[in-house]
Amino acid sequence: MNRTVSSFCDALRDSVVWSRTLRIGLPVGLVQVCINQGDAWLACAVTIGVVAKSLLSPVVSCAIAFSAAAGARRPGSSA
Repeated sequence: MNRTVSSFCDALRDSVVWSRTLRIGLPVGLVQVCINQGDAWLACAVTIGVVAKSLLSPVVSCAIAFSAAAGARRPGSSA
């Protein structure tokens, strides 16, 4: 198997990577939702687009945090 794919698969199984991902990515994503879609939620002007953006922001933030945590992971350091 390719070294990069193997490293990515190891990161997927590493609980430390996931805890860092959720600890960093989720709050950042939720803050983005509050800043970007908060006015629509408060005004009760919720549309499919607002819901989609509200769900997508934490997902994108978590994906970025996961790639950073996986990149910072030391090879062979699975929990």
